Amino acid sequence: MRKEKKKRLARIADRQKLRRSSRNTEQFAEGRFSASRSGFGFVDIDDGTSVFIPEKFTNDAIDGDFVKVQILPPRRDFDRKESGPAGRVVEIIERKRELFVGEILPGFRVKSLDPKMPDFIRIFGARHGAEVGDWVKLKLDSVEDGVCFCQIAKVIGKAGVVSSDIDAVCEEYELPKPYTPEENEAAAALEARDIGRADRRNIVSYAIDPVDAKDQDDAVSVADCGDKVMIGVHISDVAAYIAPKSRFDSAALKRTFSCYLPGRTLPMLPAELTAKLSVGGAGEHLVHSVFLEVDKASGEITSSCREHSLMHGAVRLNYDQVQEFLDSGRAPENWSEQQQKDISLLLETTALMRRYRQEKEKFIDLPLPESRVVCNEAENLILGIEKRAQRKSEQLVEECMLAANSAVGMELTLKGIPGLYRVHATPSPDKIAEFSDMMEQNFGLVPGDITVRENCIDFINSLPDNPKRPLILNWLLRSMPRAEYSVKGLGHFALGKTKYAHFTSPIRRYTDLAVHQQLWNYDNKVRLRSSAVFERLAEHCTLQEEVCDSAYYAASDRMKLRYLEKLLDDGDDTVYEGVICRVSNSGIQVDVGDFGIYGFIPAEVINRHPESARRSRRGEYRIGDYIYIMLARVDFVRNSCIFVPAGRVL
Repeated sequence: MRKEKKKRLARIADRQKLRRSSRNTEQFAEGRFSASRSGFGFVDIDDGTSVFIPEKFTNDAIDGDFVKVQILPPRRDFDRKESGPAGRVVEIIERKRELFVGEILPGFRVKSLDPKMPDFIRIFGARHGAEVGDWVKLKLDSVEDGVCFCQIAKVIGKAGVVSSDIDAVCEEYELPKPYTPEENEAAAALEARDIGRADRRNIVSYAIDPVDAKDQDDAVSVADCGDKVMIGVHISDVAAYIAPKSRFDSAALKRTFSCYLPGRTLPMLPAELTAKLSVGGAGEHLVHSVFLEVDKASGEITSSCREHSLMHGAVRLNYDQVQEFLDSGRAPENWSEQQQKDISLLLETTALMRRYRQEKEKFIDLPLPESRVVCNEAENLILGIEKRAQRKSEQLVEECMLAANSAVGMELTLKGIPGLYRVHATPSPDKIAEFSDMMEQNFGLVPGDITVRENCIDFINSLPDNPKRPLILNWLLRSMPRAEYSVKGLGHFALGKTKYAHFTSPIRRYTDLAVHQQLWNYDNKVRLRSSAVFERLAEHCTLQEEVCDSAYYAASDRMKLRYLEKLLDDGDDTVYEGVICRVSNSGIQVDVGDFGIYGFIPAEVINRHPESARRSRRGEYRIGDYIYIMLARVDFVRNSCIFVPAGRVL
């Protein structure tokens, strides 16, 4: 007992000494506060350190604020898996957000569309006709003890109406307004600038797109050249119409990307100009081409060249047609014999190119299906949730575009032309360590050092082909950094490429348009834009891409909840299969693959069912287990769907 008491007193003395030491050497830092949905947050400071901010120490900071933090001494109650110190916010230097969007709830409270905003939002001042159930734009006045006090700046529309829900997302993420009829008319009147062009009107090319494609800015061609295959990648020559700093260049830069929301497209360029730039259809078209010489035996790209070309309009095809031809060997009636030969050669050659990339570049393939909400905004209908997995027909086009992007990226580097590169950093060892711990604890899997691509590929290939696989791949994806844009060709970890640019989508990505414009100037021997200009562009485009992605996911998640609400109204009693991805005292989070969502089973629901309660007490609900569930209700306040157990756990 005496020994234990001495040890305890020694530990107390050590802690007191540490506190005294920390008071004498207080550390402060400044950075941007990133809030989590659970209330805590992080502040990234200049030296690259991420400071963990416990919920009780956020000091009324909200997501995006620039803050001053005090670094706290080590404490057991702040131990966490993430690396880095803990801290407290001591000063809010600058509020990032003044306006945000929310839905009015009973009691005239507001639930923000952004889940990172505080849960407690109160309105004061004029209501401007707003009612419960309306989307409103709010102006932040103050934050006190975790409660936001706001005034209504604008009434957007009724929540639950597809167009109003999308309007709310557009307001929240400050997406630009659609082009006006006058702007469309002015854009349609633009004339092409002159440049030397190769006459390629003898080449037949194919624009292969989804059935519902909104624009057609690329086409491919193929020619059998004995032991080589010549693949042409033909991209709409947008720079011929959009010069740097021109009216529609500025408009495109402001938008930065075409934003595709469920039921609504916000194009980067005016629709009339996009139609004019399309490479498909009748007539002659101005294109920027990359020709790739591919070894017929190995799939290696042995050489490439780039030129501005004049071509006849591409033959329009869709992925479904090409896939059906591949699967059955049957071509649509309107396909000529030459067309069938061309598509067959394209399929064979791009499959070889993909195999060569797998062997030499060791690219990481994460075959995750996409769950897409299908909407009809005009009729206020949510038609369903469509799951899409990449097929051979999509891979055909992807291989051609990847090769063209790589060829252009290498040309920029070799010729010293300032430009934009698409870069993807090697995953953080700390993030991978967390992922590895999770895999070992919950699935009995040992990923190894997956900061090495070969190890990562081996791990992915070892995964079982069952509903657990997408869950694991999603976790793996989240443990990797986002790809971004850079003026330096720093390489792309996932693709295994060294110098990789974005060139093939100048109608919908400003990054590609900027590269086209730079190459236009280079080919015309006109002064190039500097690296400093492209450095600013890289930062802007990276940030705007994240905004577009966030807007898409916010709209998609909202539409999915609306669709599930409709299923309930229609008396849905389907039993779904889910995979448990989190177990906590508050309940169980489940990955519901049929909808591409995470559902939730509250603890009180589990405890109401004797069999479920028994399993819970025994710890039989484990991450990675299958569970059969039924949809119970949709909770729009918490942006989640509630399920109940409907069967055994496997």
